[in-house]
Amino acid sequence: MTYAPRTFNLPDLKGLSKKQIEVHLALYEGYVKHTNLIMEKIEKLREEDAEGNAYLMAELRRRLGFEFDGMRMHEYYFEQFEGDMTSQDSSHPLTEAVTDRYGSWEKFIAHVKEVAGTRGIGWTVVYYDPRGRVIHTAWVNDHELGQLAGLPILLAVDMWEHAYMVDYLPADKKSYVEAFLENVNWCVPEGRFLDAVT
Repeated sequence: MTYAPRTFNLPDLKGLSKKQIEVHLALYEGYVKHTNLIMEKIEKLREEDAEGNAYLMAELRRRLGFEFDGMRMHEYYFEQFEGDMTSQDSSHPLTEAVTDRYGSWEKFIAHVKEVAGTRGIGWTVVYYDPRGRVIHTAWVNDHELGQLAGLPILLAVDMWEHAYMVDYLPADKKSYVEAFLENVNWCVPEGRFLDAVT
């Protein structure tokens, strides 16, 4: 199995420059490249001497989680900008679920911004828990650390500095979060939510 970088149909984004997006997409392509490289190396080591290379393969498997999750999280991220920005549908089941959890759509957005303000690098991720029938907004560290196991991702905000450093200084990351939210095509998270509840 070999992964290929996805091509995203991105419009001009308000508050996020073309240069910022180009730099970010190049980083995403690096995750794809290294995911494939690790899988190839593991296979080669197994074929050469599975027992003798067991330690090397184990370390590569540990690294695979970082590279693979970096690849996949960026796919979630860029998908959210495809098409034109749309406001959330006030009659959509996602809006109802968010309102049940946070009190209102506005309080939900405020909570996303609060979590995005967490110091350090990582992701702000909105999940749906089908078993608990509840929305969770969480901070995730290095892609593979802190994910809520098995929960479908509804919204992924990249809070690593590479996501905004062309356009914003670290002290201005609040402005980046505002720009991110202004560009979300909410049809994407709404679709993810419908997939998660069915």
